[in-house]
Amino acid sequence: MNSDDTFRHQHPADVLISHVDQALNNIFVRQHSQRPYPAEPYEEEARQGSRQERRQAAAMMRVNHAGEMAAQALYHGQSLMARDPAIAKRLQQASIEESDHLNWCRRRLDTLDARPSRLDPLWYAGSFAIGVTAGAVGDQWNLGFLEETEKQVVRHLDSHLARLPAEDRSSRSIIEQMREDELGHARLAASLGAAKLPSPVRALMRLTAKIMTTVAARI
Repeated sequence: MNSDDTFRHQHPADVLISHVDQALNNIFVRQHSQRPYPAEPYEEEARQGSRQERRQAAAMMRVNHAGEMAAQALYHGQSLMARDPAIAKRLQQASIEESDHLNWCRRRLDTLDARPSRLDPLWYAGSFAIGVTAGAVGDQWNLGFLEETEKQVVRHLDSHLARLPAEDRSSRSIIEQMREDELGHARLAASLGAAKLPSPVRALMRLTAKIMTTVAARI
C-alpha cells in the first residue's frame, strides 16, 4: 500500500496532519537525495566564476529550487486526488525524483553562498491547492495538467542552459539531469492518457509560471 492509498483510509484530520508534515519537511528540512548529486564531479570548481556569473547562477538555482518546491506540492495534491491507484503510485514515484531536484538545487545554492526564495511556503501552499484542484477534475485532466506543466518546465530549463556560462559545469549538470527527468515525467503522463488542456488554460499556466520565476529570482 503506498502513502496515498493510506491517506484514503485515514480520518480527514490524519490526512491533513500527514500533508502538513510533508510540507514542513519539504520547506524546512534538508533531506538526503535518492540519487547521486550530478555536480559531485565538479565540486572543486563549484565556487569558481566571476561575481556576476555566480549571482546569475544563484538566481537561476533559486528559481529552480522554488519550482521544485512547487512541484512537490503539485504532485502531492494530484496524487492525493487521483481516482486510479496506479496513477497515484506513478505520481508518487515522480514526486521522489522531484525531491532529488529540490535537494540538488539547495545544495548548489549553499555552494554559491545563496539562499532559497523566502516565499517557498507560499509556492508550496499555492501549488498544493492547484494540484488538488487538477486532481479533482478527473484523472485524464490531472495527467494533462502534469504533462503541460513538465513541458513548460523543460522550456524553462532550456533557457537556463542557454544562459549559463559553459564553465559552470556544476549548475549545468544539475539542470541537465532535471531536464531529462522532467521530460520523462511529461512522456509518462502522455502514456497514461493525458488529456490536452485548452489553450486558455495553458496560457494561464505560462503566465503564472512567469510571475513565480520573476519573483523567486529576487525574493
